[in-house]
Amino acid sequence: MAGPTGRGDSLGAALNDLLRSQVTPRHRLSSYTAKHWHAQLSQLTATHRGYQALEEAGLDVTVKTLLNWLSDPEYNIRRSYIDIIHTAYEKAAVVPADPIPDHVRRGQFEISGVVKTGDDERERGTRRAAPLRIDASRGDWDEIEELWAAGELTDDEFEDHFVDDVIVADIGEGTDGWAFPGGSYSVELR
Repeated sequence: MAGPTGRGDSLGAALNDLLRSQVTPRHRLSSYTAKHWHAQLSQLTATHRGYQALEEAGLDVTVKTLLNWLSDPEYNIRRSYIDIIHTAYEKAAVVPADPIPDHVRRGQFEISGVVKTGDDERERGTRRAAPLRIDASRGDWDEIEELWAAGELTDDEFEDHFVDDVIVADIGEGTDGWAFPGGSYSVELR
């Protein structure tokens, strides 16, 4: 039985596609588009999440002051308060990434596509050559997880770290390192 599969035009793109099918990445809520401090404050005070973000950002004003601000969009407030409101708004707008689950970090990966090490370059995952099988449980996922949590796990970064920290940890450096120069990859998680 086939497991979850990611596809892409590079190994990193296929890995990211696979990961995004398993967990939710860090993302911005589409409903957070306000630019003016008053609109941001109005949206923040409409939810518990918004009040929590204001508190964490350090907004310390009385209820009366808050009501005055909310009742008048032209109310003259200090720049430092505008900055606090904006900081809270940006924090509330971003949903953190789900952590990378154990079944991914400890999974068996089957990579299909062009794989090169030294002079050996071949299409893997065909009738002539089995997919490249990687035991991810031997790898070091720390940097991949940091980039994922920060929302900065690009396809190139994922590929570089997966090769250096997971593939090499499982099967070694290869003849002359590992390269994935093809234009189409699939990665199945087992």
